[in-house]
Amino acid sequence: MQYISTRGGSAPVNFAEACLAGLAPDGGLYTPVEYPQIERPGEKESYTDIATRILSAFAGDSIPEDTVRLLVERAYASFAHQSVTPLFQVGPDRWLLELHHGPTLAFKDVAMQILARLFDYALARRGERITIVGATSGDTGSAAIEAFKGRETTDIFILHPKGRVSDVQRRQMTTVLDANVHNIAIEGSFDDCQALVKALFNDHGFRDEIRLAGVNSINWGRIVAQIVYYFTAGVSLGAPHRPVS
Repeated sequence: MQYISTRGGSAPVNFAEACLAGLAPDGGLYTPVEYPQIERPGEKESYTDIATRILSAFAGDSIPEDTVRLLVERAYASFAHQSVTPLFQVGPDRWLLELHHGPTLAFKDVAMQILARLFDYALARRGERITIVGATSGDTGSAAIEAFKGRETTDIFILHPKGRVSDVQRRQMTTVLDANVHNIAIEGSFDDCQALVKALFNDHGFRDEIRLAGVNSINWGRIVAQIVYYFTAGVSLGAPHRPVS
């Protein structure tokens, strides 16, 4: 499975390389050259089973399927519901997809927990270390720090606007004592934080020297992890009995 930049100025990379990079060198987003066909799951398949099949399809030969399963199992072991993202019925034809059962109660836990483990796997095999930089208005930072805290292959720096995040999220971000976690309060707005992050990534020499990586929604690893709960919800609510791409 190969990934190319939306701007067309970068060479194709595999799944692991796309996840580690976040943004392509030309500033575009990595997307698959082609989308795999995913067969409808059986009645007895768990969320972990389905997540393993979908992530393996997008990972191709860059990560073995048994390794993907192990990473998925570890990622969702801390979730408070065995279905990970259960559906809750609120009316005759109305359902809510619950995405708050992760460790920080944010929907972004679903993707961040698996992304951190994908990073660990890929970086350990390469003998490399990277620096994650991100901007947040609250939930992204909390979920990212929770997922990446204590990791031996990553340092993480999260910028948030001082006084403009909820008290719960501020505490989630600023009370983590692991040595690889760095939370920075910026005098300004979220847009100011985001501008600083973009400036760092646009300085290509600095980006390459520090080995910067992004875990905001630009990262394909997050997108593919979120595909899983849309897929499982669709199937549970009667999606067509045919391969889904």
